[in-house]
Amino acid sequence: MKKGEAPHINKDSSPLSVLMLFFTEIFHLLVEQTNVYYQQHLDRQAGPSRRLPDITLPDMMTFIALALQMGHELKDTLHDYWSRLRQLHNPFYGETMTRDRFLHILRFLHFADNSQRPDEGEEYDRLWKLRTVFDKLNEAYAKFYNPSEHLAVDEVIVKFKGRVIFRQYIPKKRKRFGIKIYKLCDESGYTYDMRVYLGRDSHSATDDMTATHATVRHLTSRVQGLGHKIFMDNFFSSPRLFDDLDRRKINSCGTVRPNRRDIPSDFGPKLKLKRGDVRVSTRGGLTALVWKDRREVYMLTNMDPPPAEGNFCDVTTAP
Repeated sequence: MKKGEAPHINKDSSPLSVLMLFFTEIFHLLVEQTNVYYQQHLDRQAGPSRRLPDITLPDMMTFIALALQMGHELKDTLHDYWSRLRQLHNPFYGETMTRDRFLHILRFLHFADNSQRPDEGEEYDRLWKLRTVFDKLNEAYAKFYNPSEHLAVDEVIVKFKGRVIFRQYIPKKRKRFGIKIYKLCDESGYTYDMRVYLGRDSHSATDDMTATHATVRHLTSRVQGLGHKIFMDNFFSSPRLFDDLDRRKINSCGTVRPNRRDIPSDFGPKLKLKRGDVRVSTRGGLTALVWKDRREVYMLTNMDPPPAEGNFCDVTTAP
């Protein structure tokens, strides 16, 4: 099988068949946990109450389809989608699912059993309600697609204004409020692995490994030993990370901050370069480079053979 080719998918595959490859297990999880939550609700009732039929897989898939369709036809309230007023009426929704059935599923929609909530200790998982969904998606990403040679590690902000403790506010991003997700993607844009940022991760950080180093190590665990080439920005790059990836047969390239540990000390702000000047330093197979444009641009790479051997020694300065 060629790199980038997905098993079980061919030119005749329908969009629905591709969707079901990734989401079949998640749909079953939604059906199971939504019914569990509804039963727990009935058990809490003081007196007898009328039990509605259990939610089935077709019910859940219809619910999801309607929710997606609603995003293309915005109305003021949910009830308006089933309204019989002439100016609002759209028979599609009522013919697909009754309003009461849709609202019933929406009310009890659940991803995890509340009775299984973990204790809030040092190892408490803030994403426990969605953990199974993310794990199943990541497993499917790796199972149904072989990534290309060139990969990228980056962070994205998923717009979200709800109330969760790990919501981020980043003024420089277009979506300033949201949930930050670290992703490993290939050159086609396919997400091969992802990890939600849940707040300061002091457990992953050690004296020899920063939290961002641990994040990249986690994201690349499925591609180690295969000779992939990974690109990243200066939020992640560091000499120790690149050395670690190299030991796992992963080549790396990216911009880097001059104050990172083990970066040559003479690559800092005191470096005097004219526009167009380049300075290169090497250490084993690792190359550090600074190029002066309007300001200094610092890079780190182990993808190509270094121009010389040494302990981060200056080997050339070109006009």
